[in-house]
Amino acid sequence: MAEKIQGETLTDRQKYDFKRDLETIKNLKGRGTELISVYVPPTKQISDVSNYLREEFSQASNIKSQGTRKNVQGAIQSILARLKYFKTPPANGVVFFVGETSSIGDQTKMIQYVLEPPDPITTFLYRCDSEFYLEPLQDMLLDKKVYGLIVVDRSEATLGVLRGKRIIVIRNFDSLVPSKHRKGGQSAQRFERLIEIAANDYYNKLANLATDSFLNLEGLAGILIGGPGPTKDYFADTGYLHHELQKKVLGTYDIGYTDEYGLKELVDKAKEDLSDLDLMREKRLILRLLEEIRKSEGSLAAYGEDEVRHSIQIGQVDILLLSEGLRKRRVDINCPSCGFNGKVSVPTVPDVIPCPKCNQSANTGADVDIVDELFELADSMGTKVELISADSEEGDMLLKAFGGIAALLRFATSG
Repeated sequence: MAEKIQGETLTDRQKYDFKRDLETIKNLKGRGTELISVYVPPTKQISDVSNYLREEFSQASNIKSQGTRKNVQGAIQSILARLKYFKTPPANGVVFFVGETSSIGDQTKMIQYVLEPPDPITTFLYRCDSEFYLEPLQDMLLDKKVYGLIVVDRSEATLGVLRGKRIIVIRNFDSLVPSKHRKGGQSAQRFERLIEIAANDYYNKLANLATDSFLNLEGLAGILIGGPGPTKDYFADTGYLHHELQKKVLGTYDIGYTDEYGLKELVDKAKEDLSDLDLMREKRLILRLLEEIRKSEGSLAAYGEDEVRHSIQIGQVDILLLSEGLRKRRVDINCPSCGFNGKVSVPTVPDVIPCPKCNQSANTGADVDIVDELFELADSMGTKVELISADSEEGDMLLKAFGGIAALLRFATSG
């Protein structure tokens, strides 16, 4: 059973464990409609849930397949047994995932997960299917804070959204505003009027797209506007934006581009205004790591699992940087050939692991997720842990170039 998560505010480690649980559950499949998902909101009486499940147990007796009938009723009985431990639902409700999942060959394995979600469950739900129903919980993991992005000049504009660490492009379009070089046969005054009309239409189109994209965007924390010239300030200050969006404008920023790259440049330029955003925090940490690695002497950086693990154990690590994309297990092994007893890190846990000392097959014992294991080790040494998303460029670099494990040190290694 997964570790329960209490309350609405999750620590980084709880968020990581919750995501990993959902990742694991998502990959589980049943041979038929034998996997049961039950969502219990905090306002639901446990007795009502039990009565509902007893009715479903009775209805399941009509299932034609003997195997499916047995598995469904067994899963319902398991949930009913677990409900006895609850007098009332937890603060955010509780979710049960129980059922027989496909295993090796024709074998099945009973899976039981009980999760307390990070946000309150709003609706009671019972579902029996060939896979577990995860959509409500996956929605809870979406970044709540978002920023609207607008980059604009006289020739084109691009709208986008910064959601957590990801920049999402909404629309790019050309202005169709004529250049200020007058065509032959037109008076200067008339030509200026045509330019003014075309520019006004362009700004209105951009403002309308911004309204459609941002006005009802849940969690909108602010709007950033950028561009290479005065157009961005004119657009921001002349009342084109919806009045509710106008209140959300955090500032205008001088940037060189108005395409998709301009959105990235805008986010980088606005880093002081977004200093509390995870994207910027992660960027600063990885840039600091790279600066330390480049030093020929006195570097306060370590990377690679063995080096970082040793640095933690001697109290040298100030901040441990771990990638959320790291997928390894820390396994206890015992070698009957040479007598080695110890731990190794592996991407998965095979039946047999070669001994690191004699390379003969070793017996495997307990195993844990390596991120959880390093969290525990760091905590025992008073080391701060920063989980770095694999979605950003910096996070991708940490995972691919440094194996997902690096550290900023309190003091340099002597000698």
